[in-house]
Amino acid sequence: MQIPTNTKSCDLISPELRNLLLSIGTKKKIYKNDFLFREGKEANEIYLLQSGIVQISKLTYGGKQLLFRVCKKHDIVGALTSFAGDPRFLLSCNVFTDGEVIGIKKDLLEKELLSNSTLTLEFIRWESAHMRKFQSKFRDLLLNGKKGALYSTLIRFSNSYGIETNNEILINLVITNQELGDFCATTKESVNRMLNELRQKNVISIDANAKITIHDIAFLRETIGCEYCPIEI
Repeated sequence: MQIPTNTKSCDLISPELRNLLLSIGTKKKIYKNDFLFREGKEANEIYLLQSGIVQISKLTYGGKQLLFRVCKKHDIVGALTSFAGDPRFLLSCNVFTDGEVIGIKKDLLEKELLSNSTLTLEFIRWESAHMRKFQSKFRDLLLNGKKGALYSTLIRFSNSYGIETNNEILINLVITNQELGDFCATTKESVNRMLNELRQKNVISIDANAKITIHDIAFLRETIGCEYCPIEI
């Protein structure tokens, strides 16, 4: 997967909250193919990415990997269980490229936030938005199956990496069908078949660089009953 440098971001936090995280955190190096954290393990820290790329995923009951997010500089990861007793990571974080993170102890963060109601509210709102993303991903997969998972993934990519021209949206991201399959908890072959169906209906096209252009995003939204949620979801 090649992440473009001009990626839109819906994860930006205020300078005040970022400065707080930086002031109480500790720098750590991360290395490709390592896990920053694994689901089910005790969650004592959250992380602010300074460089590198990580992937957030979960294993399904069938043993397949369901990929949720690809995170980069300035993204926060591991923060879905703050303020909870005996917190455990709900997801896993695999390091895709070498980089650096700021590790923030949750008990220290909670102590600092309790003394600043404005930043506490911002953090809770941020965490709530990510929980909604987590839930909506499962909803798409459970209610609409593999097709729903693929269609919603294309919609999300169009929001994060889309370049809109003449009512079409170029997803400015190079991603393989296997990687798309990881986002949908399905096989590369199933993704091939579903993409071919969309091409035959002129809903999408794929150029020589393997970048997808969406010609009819309304078709994708209507097929899965998209609720037109806020772009951050």
